[in-house]
Amino acid sequence: MNTEETPTRSDFIRQIINDDNDTGKHDGRVQTRFPPEPNGYLHIGHAKSICLNFGLSEEYQGKCNLRFDDTNPLTEDTEYVDSIRSDVRWLGFDWDDREYYASNYFDQLYDFAIQLIQAGKAYVCDLNPEEVSEYRGPWNGVGKESPGRSRTVEENLDLFERMKSGEFKDGEKTLRAKIDMGAKNMNMRDPTIYRIRHASHHRSGDKWCIYPMYDFTHGLSDSIERITHSICTLEFENHRPLYDWFLAQLGVFHPQQIEFARLNLTYTVLSKRKLLSLVKENHVDGWDDPRMPTISGYRRRGYTPESIRNFCKEIGVTKYNSLTDIHLLERSIREHLNRISPRVMGVLNPLKVVIENFPEEKVEYRDAVNNPEDPAAGTRPVAFTRELYIERDDFMEDPPRKFFRLAPGKEVRLRYAYFLKCEEVIKDPVTGEVTELRCSYDPETSGGHAPDGRKVKGTIHWVSASESVQADVRLYEHLFSCEDPNAIQEGDDWRNHLNPNSVQVLEDCRVEACLASASPDERYQFERKGYFCLDRQDSTPEKLVFNRTVTLKDTWAKVKKKTNGG
Repeated sequence: MNTEETPTRSDFIRQIINDDNDTGKHDGRVQTRFPPEPNGYLHIGHAKSICLNFGLSEEYQGKCNLRFDDTNPLTEDTEYVDSIRSDVRWLGFDWDDREYYASNYFDQLYDFAIQLIQAGKAYVCDLNPEEVSEYRGPWNGVGKESPGRSRTVEENLDLFERMKSGEFKDGEKTLRAKIDMGAKNMNMRDPTIYRIRHASHHRSGDKWCIYPMYDFTHGLSDSIERITHSICTLEFENHRPLYDWFLAQLGVFHPQQIEFARLNLTYTVLSKRKLLSLVKENHVDGWDDPRMPTISGYRRRGYTPESIRNFCKEIGVTKYNSLTDIHLLERSIREHLNRISPRVMGVLNPLKVVIENFPEEKVEYRDAVNNPEDPAAGTRPVAFTRELYIERDDFMEDPPRKFFRLAPGKEVRLRYAYFLKCEEVIKDPVTGEVTELRCSYDPETSGGHAPDGRKVKGTIHWVSASESVQADVRLYEHLFSCEDPNAIQEGDDWRNHLNPNSVQVLEDCRVEACLASASPDERYQFERKGYFCLDRQDSTPEKLVFNRTVTLKDTWAKVKKKTNGG
């Protein structure tokens, strides 16, 4: 899979557009929209919708609007508006001057509601939410008509105006469409069009105390903007008859609603309600916590927009709900970072090495390859000194037979440098812990090979003790320990499946000195350890903090296979 050249797959949505263009529908015009509700941060499921809507508009030389579905003042905030803008742009898309809000259309939507009342297609209802649900009836039966259904047009116009003027309390009255209380589709059993909310709106302030419902607003906003193909996720399929009903009754421009399967990822929850709970209950450190499946969380963790766009292309668009393996997403970022990330050496659990036959004051610079996937990236100098750090698990005092790293009396190759032999092990006299290795190096092995032909099987990474810098490193695992936290057994709580080891913080790691000048969000491959980026929030010049984006290989899949007896 090539993360920059994965071709767009043909799918049923593109076939619909192709058929429309062949017949001259909309005069060949393609206009889509991405309509998020500003009540939370965007997640990877939204990324799929963003890539689809903006991608289709680019592919067919059309346009895509960014429209905020801001009809619920109780849950919306300008913080979310700003984050949505930022995320869409980061993914590589732009809406030019086409930033719209459902609140832009509140006056028009109110006039549309008046038009329905005048046509005898809407009425003011006095039932509370519990009574509305009761009157709606069972899905396999019929509903019961609201007492307000028989009101005259004049009565409904008067009550609706009084709702607008603030005469009634929240929940005291609603405006409902008069359709069919015996409809098999529950959405057609006199759905609510307007409800009362005495709350200040982030854009319209206190002008309104009645707000339109999503099903009423969505299709009419599409119509006002002359959207040609209104692409929604599959849960809105049963809402399409209502979408069409409003447009037909009002005789306005009629877009086509098309539904596709939403993204579901293993070891992940994508419900906004659940994500909000994770934030508010302090299970994570905010919406941009690198463990979160939000776009801002992935960005902070080091994911690239190219890899996310490619992942969305790779999984394609279908009509069938399924569970996508998160390792497909990780593979996409891994393969992209492999091509673009500079290589550096970082020691996460340092063990000191003293090379006794190397001069104390000498600093020798070794050439290290910046990226073997990109010859134009060149090389960098890496300081080699008498005192080094290696990974603690690259040494064993009593190794098993197939341990090819450093051990007493054994040799190993230092990456970009020399053969190194362990001569003596220094231990803490109290704990017995290995604190230092006394070693020798062979100056004749500068090219990584011995003139006498002797071989070593292991190559390890290292950093100079004096010419490196300290850093904290965060290692991440999946946020949930079960494959599908959305499919837990009745009586269980999805929170019970949070992974207690989802983050491990390593302090006093050592990394090459060149990383002291790294910029926030810069990505690197720490050789043999994975891909990392400098944290843009917590890192400072005095204290570097790196987040591990992804491992070099799919180690989680191997763990899962062993756990399942593979």
